[in-house]
Order: sequence, then structure tokens, then C-alpha cells
Amino acid sequence: MKAASLDTSVQRAHEWLHEIAGELGFDNERAAYAALRATLHAVRDRLPVGLVAHFGAEMPTIVRGVYYEGWHPSPERLRAAHNRDFAEALRAELAGHDELQDVGRVAGAVIRVIERRMAPGQLAHVVEALPRGARALWAAAQAAPG
Repeated sequence: MKAASLDTSVQRAHEWLHEIAGELGFDNERAAYAALRATLHAVRDRLPVGLVAHFGAEMPTIVRGVYYEGWHPSPERLRAAHNRDFAEALRAELAGHDELQDVGRVAGAVIRVIERRMAPGQLAHVVEALPRGARALWAAAQAAPG
């Protein structure tokens, strides 16, 4: 990767984090990163492999790395994720972040940034593939004022 490309990717990742922090109402990039990471992982773990790749391809390089971190695709993992509540998965990943315990608010903030930054057609496929509870949370985030 050329230095200019790396600089651009770093800048875009900071833009995402800044927007998430703004959505959450505080200036804490570490908390914004934790919110982004937890939400991306909760979404990713509930998508079929092909859709994981298409969704990830739309992200800035550094955000994409966060998205794929720790992912091990398998049918068993997808079944387990579908059987686990989306909000509970977020709570588990956000343990230790006292300012991020309202997981609906956290996911909503990240989802609104994703909605602004990614292609709507791609997002429609992602949302359709999510389990009912995750789809409801996504819809609530879209409806909430940003």
C-alpha cells in the first residue's frame, strides 16, 4: 500500500470514529472504536460468508481490518450467532466500557454512520440477512434522529 493510500485510509477511519463519537455525544475515540468494533462484529457474525465479504468490501481499509478481526467463518458459528441475541452479543463485547452500556444507543450510532458512509443497495442486502432482533435494532437506528 502506498503511503498516500495508507494516509487516506487512516483519515477515513478517523472520520468514521469522529462521527460515531458525535452520534454518541462525547469526544472519546477509544469508546467510538469499541462501539464500531462491537457493532461490526455483531453484524458480521450474523451474515452468510458471501455477504460478509461484500459488506466488508465497502469499508475503508482500516475499518475493514477491524471488521474481519477474529472472524472464523463456519456454518456452526453462523448458527450460534443467530441463536444469540444481538444486544447480548454487543453487551459482551462492550464489557468494561461503562459509557457504552446502552447497546441500543451504541448500535444506533454506528448504524447511522454506516448508513451515511456506505451504498444503500448493499446495506439493504445486509439488513435483510440479519435475524429479526438485529433487523429491528437496525430499523430503530434508521428512524432515530441522527
